[in-house]
Amino acid sequence: MNVNRLFIWTLILFFFAKVEAQVYSVPISEENEKMMKGDFKPTWESLENYKAPEWFRNAKFGIWAHWGPQCVEGTGDWMARSMYIEGSKEYKYHVAHYGHPSEVGFKDIIPLFKAEKWDPDKLVAFYKKIGAQYFVALGNHHDNMDLWDSKYQPWNSVNMGPKRDILAGWAKAARKYHLPFGISFHADHAWLFYETAQRYDKKGPKVGIPYDGRMTKVDGKGKWWEGYDPQDLYAQNHPLSEDSWDDGAIHRQWGWSNGVCLPSQEYCTKFYNRTLDAINRYNPDLIYFDVTVVPFYPFSDAGLKIAAHFYNHNIATHHGKLNGVMFGKILDNNQRKALVWDVERGAPDSIMSDPWQSCSCIGGWHYNASIYKNNGYKSAATVVRLLVDIVSKNGNLLLSVPLRADGTFDEKEEVILEEFGRWMNVNKESIINTRPWMIFGEGPVANSKIPIHAQGFNEGAYEKVSSNEIRFTQTSKFLYVTAMAWPKDGKVLVKSLALDSSFFKQRITKVDLLGYGKVPFSRTKNGLLIKLPKKVNNIAPVIRVKK
Repeated sequence: MNVNRLFIWTLILFFFAKVEAQVYSVPISEENEKMMKGDFKPTWESLENYKAPEWFRNAKFGIWAHWGPQCVEGTGDWMARSMYIEGSKEYKYHVAHYGHPSEVGFKDIIPLFKAEKWDPDKLVAFYKKIGAQYFVALGNHHDNMDLWDSKYQPWNSVNMGPKRDILAGWAKAARKYHLPFGISFHADHAWLFYETAQRYDKKGPKVGIPYDGRMTKVDGKGKWWEGYDPQDLYAQNHPLSEDSWDDGAIHRQWGWSNGVCLPSQEYCTKFYNRTLDAINRYNPDLIYFDVTVVPFYPFSDAGLKIAAHFYNHNIATHHGKLNGVMFGKILDNNQRKALVWDVERGAPDSIMSDPWQSCSCIGGWHYNASIYKNNGYKSAATVVRLLVDIVSKNGNLLLSVPLRADGTFDEKEEVILEEFGRWMNVNKESIINTRPWMIFGEGPVANSKIPIHAQGFNEGAYEKVSSNEIRFTQTSKFLYVTAMAWPKDGKVLVKSLALDSSFFKQRITKVDLLGYGKVPFSRTKNGLLIKLPKKVNNIAPVIRVKK
């Protein structure tokens, strides 16, 4: 009897524990935007039934236009935060060229974002030409400006700046060129990102004068922004987080912990509404969040409701089939069943069972003139090496190409992209529609343990490699062997394909160099030795072995 009672109480406690797990301290309101109901519910148990679509597994390479008003000053990513950090290079540049942040804040930079040379059709056509299989556009960044005709954010690209629906332009071009279209949303963190706008100078002639982060609608009388409330943009009508004056605190508080001031229900609901508005208007195939797991997790249900809505909406608009992809960062093994894991500027050091994505950039996330001047862009060879390594581990690469405020990339970026495109167009059969082999590679880097830091941030380990670093991909007919650099002696030795290899037991009868043709080879106990002709490209040879 006591055992039965104990069992019953255990069940009761388990039930209430499950109920408690679904209680959120900041639940969102669905008064304005109803979460679409369907196969998926806003719970991990339900979302874990997700399976990434085959088109995404086959695509392997996408281009991202990480572009918005923070490109105006050309001082790089996060300038809308850093311009309020006294003494920073962004602060100094802003003061010298635009004014003091107590008088000219980021809100006043927005009208200067005009996108006057932006031609989405031309850009997307070029991205497809160099090998992109999908395209992602920035919907909003931490600066909190929506780049569409937003129902819930007056600070948007139709009301000010370009006075154009940026997302509509990108979506039209992507669909014209038959590329799946994605949107990235980052504005959930504006709450924390803009806390520097509540500061003031601690020294100098304007010491103690508050920056414009606490301005409200009444302060706009007679200004260009009369009628708009800066708090709709800055969202700083709240107490500062702990250690807010510590410029690095934001990184340890990014997951809404370590003393962060939690966002209000109104703020979380507004982000939820804005995101559903964009999903319902533009029907994206992919959505990306620059967050830990999902937006406002774990204190709010906003992120899980967005995920359920997106999946159900995608099913309803794709004849009952789920073709959508939603990305999340810093996911545990169960969460990777519910979302596609995104690794920022990095890669795991092994093959992942589920498809994943690495997001990276040839420069800074927002346009940075100093990277241009100092020749700081990734080379085409570096981009190829990252792509090959990522694909060998069952991943995709989403590559950002910084655009200037006028909507164009510079001539140095063009040279890099053209060179990458030439390599891709010859060797894409080793990338697109492939799957990992039994092992992802061999060589000093492949045999090393390379940990991921937070969201990722380990791609540097994969950039500086030599020709003895090998990566593998395969189709049903061929094994592809890519040396990560062109060998100086014209020879590639593939140890994993030695005569006694347990990975490849069948006889090798033919070896081709993509872009050239048949090449001589010999197979011994040391490996498969391939003799290459003179360089057919300046990046990396891809060898095709018939199974």
